[in-house]
Amino acid sequence: MTGQAEQIRQRLLETSAEFRHLAEEHARLSEQLAALARKPRWIPEDSAEEARLKKLKLRAKDRMEELIRDYRRQQAEAVEAT
Repeated sequence: MTGQAEQIRQRLLETSAEFRHLAEEHARLSEQLAALARKPRWIPEDSAEEARLKKLKLRAKDRMEELIRDYRRQQAEAVEAT
């Protein structure tokens, strides 16, 4: 992540409850996937659970990226307005 992207992410973590919730959910899903990967033996349901967790994690990340794009657009519009 670039320095600017990290600054935007930090700003959104401080100011956006939605972004904060999504970041927490993304981290929680990462932990669940890691725990699943550590299982010594998989049952068929584990593959379905892995796919479900990955989809949820990707959905959270996509929404976070959307919020970052919106933030950048708003900042650009504010600069243009001055």
